[in-house]
Amino acid sequence: MFADELKTLRRLGVRHVLLQILNFVSVLASGLMIWKGLGLITNTESPIVVVLSGSMEPAFYRGDLLFLTNPSDQRYQTGDITVYKVPGADIPIVHRVLETHDSVSKKGMVSASPLVDRQLLLTKGDNNPIDDIDLYQGLEWLERKHIVGKVRGFLPYVGYVTIAMNDFPQLKYALLGGLGLLALIQRE
Repeated sequence: MFADELKTLRRLGVRHVLLQILNFVSVLASGLMIWKGLGLITNTESPIVVVLSGSMEPAFYRGDLLFLTNPSDQRYQTGDITVYKVPGADIPIVHRVLETHDSVSKKGMVSASPLVDRQLLLTKGDNNPIDDIDLYQGLEWLERKHIVGKVRGFLPYVGYVTIAMNDFPQLKYALLGGLGLLALIQRE
């Protein structure tokens, strides 16, 4: 099975194999550029995330793919579904805003501007009995700098591929190896 493919690679020559490798690297670079471009357009470090737990059921289920934006000119409202990351935690959390508080100016008046200097948020998973203060790792409130984005849309169950690759690393390596092999033996 692989012997025929190796013979084909030898027959094609080093130049063709290098061209295929360059083609594969080009595809990977294009994907990275698209990801970074989406991040710039949506103003978020991660424009697409996967729901990893059942804490937001019935709104979102494990494996749902979420599309995020983080508009800098809009405040977060109670009821918005946000994705946040607290310092020291690697995995972002998808939860609903339970309370919002605006910063008070020095004159004792609440700023009415949509670009409030400091907006404090308290979140909670729809399927959780209590709010997220215990998840904040010592913080009393979330600030805007902790928010990755606001959920704007979703595709149900599409993210299970990502969950499967994280749960079974062998699957991830087999998939990447198969893609690399296909790139090498492709004759175009």
